Amino acid sequence: MQRKTIFHIDVNSAFLSWEAVYRIRHLNGTLDLRTIPSAVGGDMAKRHGIILAKSIPAKKYHIQTGEPIVDALRKCPELTLVPPHYELYEKSSKAFMQILNKYSDQVEQYSIDEAFMDMTGTQTLFGPPVVAATTIKDEIYHTLGFTVNAGISDKKLLAKMASDFKKPNLVHTLYTEEIQEKMWPLSIRDLFFVGSASEKKLKSIGIRTIGDLARTDPEVIKSILNKHGEVIWNFANGHDVSVVEPVPPDNKGYGNSTTIAFDVTDAPTAKMVLLSLSETIGRRLRKDHVRIESVSVSIRFYDLSCISHQCMLNAATDLTKEIYDASCRLFDEVWDGTPIRHLGIHTSKATKDGSSRQLSLFDKTNYEKLEKLDRAVDSIREKYGADSIKRASFLNQDKIDHLNGGISREKRKVDYQKEKVE
Repeated sequence: MQRKTIFHIDVNSAFLSWEAVYRIRHLNGTLDLRTIPSAVGGDMAKRHGIILAKSIPAKKYHIQTGEPIVDALRKCPELTLVPPHYELYEKSSKAFMQILNKYSDQVEQYSIDEAFMDMTGTQTLFGPPVVAATTIKDEIYHTLGFTVNAGISDKKLLAKMASDFKKPNLVHTLYTEEIQEKMWPLSIRDLFFVGSASEKKLKSIGIRTIGDLARTDPEVIKSILNKHGEVIWNFANGHDVSVVEPVPPDNKGYGNSTTIAFDVTDAPTAKMVLLSLSETIGRRLRKDHVRIESVSVSIRFYDLSCISHQCMLNAATDLTKEIYDASCRLFDEVWDGTPIRHLGIHTSKATKDGSSRQLSLFDKTNYEKLEKLDRAVDSIREKYGADSIKRASFLNQDKIDHLNGGISREKRKVDYQKEKVE
């Protein structure tokens, strides 16, 4: 039986790299952001002020992805910050994936900047795995201008671990027979799926490396971390039966959330935010031809404490109004007047469109009319732009976007006329 060959290709400092290449190639910049302490960060004025990506030189200052910008600047006052530019990231990701698909028809996009490739049986076409991975890595660099790391293994998990070894622009192998030499000496935190909480618990019983975990009785790990302990123990021993899935599985749920630029202290304003989230969720459901049966609302307060509440619907739906009405009921049941910083709507139990609705004698709602209205609005926005039609309640106010959630508008584009490009 032919041995599996799996690649994991990971863009080095993706958002930062894509921005650096764009400035050099398209804006005639001369400063390469990848060579200095730099980072991509959100807008602090809109409370999106966290580090989204950082350069390798910034790592020397212990700057972490996800930490507040103010903390990063405290560590490195000369840190160069650039705004997020998600339209650029989407285009760069698409070009990246197009190159990978030239080498295999079994490519699974794992995130916007990483993918797995099943390269089993391609040696006669592209040479041995290390040669093929180097060819792919070099083509990406010469064609698109940014670097990637490539991990090679006979298992998906191990290929991903290998791509995280020394960076940037390198190829590493981590076959099953190499895990004791290459993976076991690493810190327990370097293992996939081990977060800070798990790390703390494992270290409390003397487990500091992946090898320590692998050699520990799995029942001991399970007694501390429950099912998650069993999962990471298997990972530490290289046990992984997952396969590359070029066709992504259907979504089981759809959700959107947003951090609000100001503390919300009244129900009408909060419900406007919920309406804007319902608009985008409903549109996504209809686009994918699915309906959902469960809705939940999450609230993060000004002090960062959180609460959530959910309910089952009487019938599966993709209607914006039904999602909004359910969200408002849930909100009214749990909100106690505490100032709100962040709101989210999450749906679950998604089923393919076409399921029939059980009508009630006491329900006078014209569902057919609502469905036609939603689809007409979707069509207008698709043809003429997201702002071509909006609800009257969003007119004459600029505090709340009428289509909220996902990637906020200020993160999608950058006005380079206002940016100092060196």
